Amino acid sequence: MTLQSKRFMRLVAASTVLQLTAGCASTTLIRSEPGEANLYIDGSKVGKTPYTYSDTKIVGSVTRIRLTKEGYEDFETLMKRDEEFQIGPCIGGAFIWPVWLWVLGYKPERTFELAPLKPTRQDHTAAQETPAAPGTT
Repeated sequence: MTLQSKRFMRLVAASTVLQLTAGCASTTLIRSEPGEANLYIDGSKVGKTPYTYSDTKIVGSVTRIRLTKEGYEDFETLMKRDEEFQIGPCIGGAFIWPVWLWVLGYKPERTFELAPLKPTRQDHTAAQETPAAPGTT
């Protein structure tokens, strides 16, 4: 085997591994209503919504999502990687069995609605104690 053919074989092998690995990623767009909420994934702040999240976790993995925004209740949920069938890993799994571990992924998009904070009794009492502006009754 010549040096050139060895290099070609290595290039083909590296390309195949890269394609199979890239096919294992799953991506979802996380939105919030209202927008621009702080987004925490597995406890780490990653940015604000809308946010494109991608990972290579295996089927059944759970990701913790938390959204915060001033004036709104914090929102927490779990996102499980078992929502959509992915054809790439299925085809790859025919050649290399561990690729089946990525055959399910996330929905392409999800939107979470944040609830406004409810006024507390303390807020209500403070509002009653605030004097009216001059000239108003």
